[in-house]
Amino acid sequence: MDLKELYSDIILEYSQDKTYRKPLMRPTVRNRGVNPSCGDNIELELQIEDHRIKEVAILGKGCAISEASAGVMAELIQGKTVEEARTLSDLFVSMIQKKVTEEQQLKSLEAGIAFQNISNMPARVKCAVLSWHTLEEALNQEA
Repeated sequence: MDLKELYSDIILEYSQDKTYRKPLMRPTVRNRGVNPSCGDNIELELQIEDHRIKEVAILGKGCAISEASAGVMAELIQGKTVEEARTLSDLFVSMIQKKVTEEQQLKSLEAGIAFQNISNMPARVKCAVLSWHTLEEALNQEA
């Protein structure tokens, strides 16, 4: 199995994973993200206590890349502090923009590194970053 195939498998796996696709009982922050060019529409719910993300929910619908990126993001940020989540978000977006390319720097993105070559498909970039931009806006509400 080559690297490209492995990354495709990771995107497929996360796009079908329903772990974070249920509403939270008491979210402290809620934010909607929409990509009008393709119809991706997500609602991010977070339960934040003592500056730590206790629970994450991703609701709405999007393409496989959008949903996979949201699933990776949810998995990465749950249990992290707000600042750690901001750092991961900045790193993911910087990776997509090809500002950060060193594998060692990207290691903390774990499965998110599978999206590294999305920048070669300009029409899909907005799909990949939608949940991350929605997270940034949500965290700004919390501050």
